[in-house]
Amino acid sequence: MRVRRSHAQLLRAAGGSIVLPASRRAFLIGSAKVAGGGALALAVAGAPRGRGLRSAMAQSSNFTDDLDVFNYALTLEHLENAFYRDGLEEFDEAAFENAGYDAEVREFFELISQHEQDHVDAITATIEDAGGEPVEELEYAFGYEDVDGFVGIAQVLENVGTQAYTGAAPYIQDKDLLTAALTIHGVEARHAAYLNVVTGADVPFPGALEPGLTRDEVLAAAGPFIVSDDMGGEEAEGTPEA
Repeated sequence: MRVRRSHAQLLRAAGGSIVLPASRRAFLIGSAKVAGGGALALAVAGAPRGRGLRSAMAQSSNFTDDLDVFNYALTLEHLENAFYRDGLEEFDEAAFENAGYDAEVREFFELISQHEQDHVDAITATIEDAGGEPVEELEYAFGYEDVDGFVGIAQVLENVGTQAYTGAAPYIQDKDLLTAALTIHGVEARHAAYLNVVTGADVPFPGALEPGLTRDEVLAAAGPFIVSDDMGGEEAEGTPEA
């Protein structure tokens, strides 16, 4: 039976950034269905518009320039934005409460959803201001069947996404752009800690230092949740059936 936590209890437990213990990191990287959800958005972000998952998979772990890093981040934010937007349309307040969550939990999911939309808008504007072309939202199939599945995938998305930002940050050359990226990274880490508590983690922020995921590590986990590229290309290998 689910232990129903009050929102106040969740807030007392959550906060700061997170380092996943080794066993949890192995689970995220090793599970195609779950880890792919967190890493998928990053996998296609480095590719120019109109190129699908396979093109992105062929790229090296190094970034060509700051715009490459920001399009990498933008695809992460597109995926997270679509995930929360569509999931919250499917699961209303009653669905969360019937699954054993306090009403405040869904309210905070709505706030996280708004953050992800704000991140998309901010990164898109940054790329355009720098003369680049932002990548567009793709089509996704997340595969959750109920509120628990939705919440579980959210926890994975935020943890893998946070570590992906950590791994990409050293490649940003412009200090102003690095600062902009870190302001988003910090919010993603807060999301991750909160969701670790919601999903029952013993410690929401178990380590003092957070390891980053390399681009190759992220790409290795990519694929299961992508349906097609933004130009209507063929389905990516490993996409789950609807």
